[in-house]
Amino acid sequence: MIVKGHPAHPGTGEIVAEAILEAITAGGIDPGVFALIQGNTHDLGAALVTHPTVRAVGFTGSLGAGRALFDLCAARPEPIPFFGELGSINPVFLLPNALAARGAEIARGWAASLTMGAGQFCTNPGVVVAIDGPDADGFVARATEALTATGPQTTLTAGIGAAYARGRARIAGIAGVTTHVLGDNATRQAAPGFFEVDAATWFARPELADEVFGPAGLLVRVADADEMLRLARGLAGQLTCTLQMDAEDAGLAAALLPVLERKAGRILANGFPTGVEVADAMVHGGPYPASTNFGATSVGTLAIRRFLRPVCYQNLPVDLLPPDAR
Repeated sequence: MIVKGHPAHPGTGEIVAEAILEAITAGGIDPGVFALIQGNTHDLGAALVTHPTVRAVGFTGSLGAGRALFDLCAARPEPIPFFGELGSINPVFLLPNALAARGAEIARGWAASLTMGAGQFCTNPGVVVAIDGPDADGFVARATEALTATGPQTTLTAGIGAAYARGRARIAGIAGVTTHVLGDNATRQAAPGFFEVDAATWFARPELADEVFGPAGLLVRVADADEMLRLARGLAGQLTCTLQMDAEDAGLAAALLPVLERKAGRILANGFPTGVEVADAMVHGGPYPASTNFGATSVGTLAIRRFLRPVCYQNLPVDLLPPDAR
């Protein structure tokens, strides 16, 4: 395995690599099974994914960079698998009974999830969908309070901070967008942004569904359950979709579920998607553009299957089979 370290934290990468090397040594494993390469040029990434001895690639990053590497893998004389995890807006659907019963609680939880780690999570819940009415008004008020009280946070790199500022300004500048929170950004910092649109604007401006990497959230007000379903059907591939629901919302949840199953790799109820547990059942992936291979996960015990290839042995004598297949 060859790991290309991120240029924003080379020291951390070295510490992790040393821990892996220590485990390899303790296990009596050939040290050639692992290597760490450091560098900050696009040419280095291109050289790695096009090298003839590289047989598969895993990647986490932006849609633009991931798609460029995916295309390089596909253009090789013998194309190789590219498992790219490229980001998501992770919509949260506020079903009406849950919103009426505990809208303030949901608003505070959503604001905390949105701003965790300066919003630098691929599972950041960047879009909330609610049916228009007084309960949606209450959600906006409580979320605005929580986000206003959250100050700027330092981003991993100055480039991430600058990209966030541009993305937030882009949303704020779209006709039909209402701005509720727009904190001051300093260099390499990200302050929360909270915006709102009606469904007509959402449907007319597809760029509103583009990911903004950072603590920016957008509420979409829909007229009714049918319009909520229409919005769900129009979503691109996502890492996660979340239902905030009570027992009385079961009918609408049942209508949404078969739609969301085709949109996301992980569906949550009454939680927030920011945390990703390393577990047998975890799926961290989804239809494109969330990832480039919807049948794989980059987190959890099933992640190793990205780099395995099944072989069927038919009618072979037992003594020719691999030892663990006898």
